[in-house]
Amino acid sequence: MEKDLIEILNNHKGLIYKVCNLYCSDREDRKDLFQEIIIQVWTSLGRFRHESSLSTWMYRIALNTAITHFKKEKRSHNQSLPLENIEIPALDDDGEKEEQIKSLFSAIQHLDKIDKSVILLYLDEKSYEEMSDITGLSKSNVGVKLNRIKTKLSITLKK
Repeated sequence: MEKDLIEILNNHKGLIYKVCNLYCSDREDRKDLFQEIIIQVWTSLGRFRHESSLSTWMYRIALNTAITHFKKEKRSHNQSLPLENIEIPALDDDGEKEEQIKSLFSAIQHLDKIDKSVILLYLDEKSYEEMSDITGLSKSNVGVKLNRIKTKLSITLKK
C-alpha cells in the first residue's frame, strides 16, 4: 500500500502542484495544502473504486481539499489570492507569451472557487465528462460554466 501511494503521488504530483498554486499564493500555504492533499489521498486510497481514472479521482480529492482549505483561510484571513505573484516558469524567451500567462492567472484570480477549478481542468485539457466527474457538475452545466468563464476572462483581459 505504501509503495502504491508513493507511485501514485510521484505520477500525479503535477496536478497537486497546479491545484496548490491556484488556491494559495504564499509558499508556506502551498506546502500546507500540498500536505493536506497528500493526507487526504492516503486516507482515501483504500476507498478508490476504479469507477473513474486515477487522475480524475486525484483531481477530485485535490480540489475538494483546496476548496475546504480556501474557505478556512478566507475566514481566518479574509484576503484574496494574488495569482499574479505565482512564479511561472518561462516557456521560452518570448516575454510577451510569459506576460499573457501572467495576465491570464491574474484574471483567474477574480473567479469564484468553483469557476477556478473548472478553468484549471479545462487548461489541463480534461474532457467535459472528466470535469463533470471531478466537480460533481453535470456535463451540460460544465459547458455552460466554461462558456461563462471564458466570457468573464475575455472581458477581464481586455481591460
